[in-house]
Amino acid sequence: MLGFVRTDNTALVSCLGDPQRTVAAYQALLRRGKHSIGAIRTGLRDENPAVREGCCRLLDHLVDTESMGELITMADDPDARVRIAAFHALACDRCKGDSCAPGADRVLDPALHHLVADPDPHVRAMAAELVGKFTHSDARALAALKASHANDPSPAVRKKAGWFTPGGTIYERTAPSAP
Repeated sequence: MLGFVRTDNTALVSCLGDPQRTVAAYQALLRRGKHSIGAIRTGLRDENPAVREGCCRLLDHLVDTESMGELITMADDPDARVRIAAFHALACDRCKGDSCAPGADRVLDPALHHLVADPDPHVRAMAAELVGKFTHSDARALAALKASHANDPSPAVRKKAGWFTPGGTIYERTAPSAP
């Protein structure tokens, strides 16, 4: 069927690290939905960064409240691709809605840290998206985005941070309505 010897959830998660099988394994796990979440959570601790990245991407679609803490932990993974996937999963509401989106009390500090200090510009850009969710409600978020917009060494990060500051497209679109 999928070209796998075993097709249980654990075997499929391990296939996320195989470039020849990752797409089919990802799709199979996504179709299995909540029934695969336990194996996906376990995969977050796999030694292969491609497996950890795939698990973060899956949790972007399948996340539940119990998985949030583990996704937050993945923001400190040693592999930049995993950190990018974790920040995307934490910031993206498109795939999951606001049903279990973590609040600033859980994600803002790690996002601020990575926005300022992560060596990888792609990670800083994804951290900017997460920080941007709080730009209207937390002065630290707005200040960090303004600083990043003005000073980040990466033009892409400066541009993305600017989207979430006054005058930026996302900042203006998401501004609370005046009473």
